[in-house]
Amino acid sequence: MATLQGRTLFITGASRGIGRAIALRCAREGANIAVTAKTVTPHPRLPGTIHEVAREVEAAGGKALAIQLDVRDDAAIAAAVQQAATHFGGIDILVNNASAIQLTGTLATPARRFDLMFGVNVRGSFLCSQACIPFLARGINPHILNLAPPLSMKPQWFQGHVAYTMAKYGMSMCTLGMAEEFRAQGIAVNSLWPRTTIATAAIAVNFPEAILKASRKPDIMADAAHAILRRDSRIATGNFYIDEAVLREEGVSDFAAYAVTPGVELCADLFLD
Repeated sequence: MATLQGRTLFITGASRGIGRAIALRCAREGANIAVTAKTVTPHPRLPGTIHEVAREVEAAGGKALAIQLDVRDDAAIAAAVQQAATHFGGIDILVNNASAIQLTGTLATPARRFDLMFGVNVRGSFLCSQACIPFLARGINPHILNLAPPLSMKPQWFQGHVAYTMAKYGMSMCTLGMAEEFRAQGIAVNSLWPRTTIATAAIAVNFPEAILKASRKPDIMADAAHAILRRDSRIATGNFYIDEAVLREEGVSDFAAYAVTPGVELCADLFLD
């Protein structure tokens, strides 16, 4: 496995939650992190800003560059990727973590929310990948990691929130297609999804408190992402990884420390049988 020492990651949605956790986990190995997200000043209801996370990255042993970025803005994406590549001398890894969620049925999903989910999840991931690939092609053990579920055409995953499912599966289809498109160049493209719900702002806002308490901490996704990103990019590509399965492959058998509430039965995440 490769080390992430001196490697450069471009992470979207990195001001909180899973994006922040991945940034800090990789920083502990001496990685360079482009911390990108929209939040530059404290949000009244949500924790974290890009500048706070950048300071945490530095304290953890990495190097950080905070960049305000709305992934719906293609010009801003191009500028942010170029800024990160210039600052760190290239880009080796892209983590498409930024995502929008609304778990509503067809009649209860307004056009603006539909557009938000497709603009952030599908379009944002596609355009960030497009902008980073020329740099990844020159990078060391290059990876794209999409925070997206395995593809399953079972109606149960569509019926209650068809717009959200389409938007997340759009990210998954980027994994499926780009893995083959860039296989010959040695650029790995994979997806990572949690076995259980993860205690993030999205869970806190969209689900009952009981589900938040029955979730795991973002650290499990960060540890799984770290393991994936160290794998040989010419071999480990085109996969739809599940966090717990990745860590079992790494020899982890005790997951108790990841639980938000020790001893509580965990809540399975969406899109997994």
